[in-house]
Amino acid sequence: MRSKLLLTALAVSAAACGQEIVLNADPATATVQFKLSATLHTVHGSFKVKRGAIRFDPATGKISGEVVVDAASGNSGDDGRDRRMHKEILESAQYPEIAFTPDRVDGAVAPQGASQIQVHGTFRVHGAAHEITIPVQVQMVHGQASAKTSFSIPYVKWGMKNPSSFVLHVGDKVEIEATTGALP
Repeated sequence: MRSKLLLTALAVSAAACGQEIVLNADPATATVQFKLSATLHTVHGSFKVKRGAIRFDPATGKISGEVVVDAASGNSGDDGRDRRMHKEILESAQYPEIAFTPDRVDGAVAPQGASQIQVHGTFRVHGAAHEITIPVQVQMVHGQASAKTSFSIPYVKWGMKNPSSFVLHVGDKVEIEATTGALP
């Protein structure tokens, strides 16, 4: 706990001096939720963050790093549906990681309160890389930062199989909501 507080204090001090901030994704508190519309219901589930570190220079707006999600951790609460998701759609044995690598930020983060920024980068899933810009809400409270985002992934357009059948129709986009943890 002390080391986390020290790292946070160092990051805040660096931000105040206009220096680069290094944020490490904590798999214990970060969340990645998904939602997929289907006939008669909506499928909800989650993935686990594997690792991640993002470097951000508030003076220049430059951003780099990567957040990696364990593709095989996808869980919707239905074993049969999850087996099919991993075997036929994500092919998680062959493509075990889903990753986002940011390369540009549009907007500024206020030193206190909420800020809305756009983060551009590369989203890698199912063995292919796709450009994407995602909206990110950043909340700064007493030097503590947290972030939340919601965006759509057009998985069918990106080359993954649509699990629809004759009876069941499934949407061609999956909604993602991710957080670094609870907003302060």
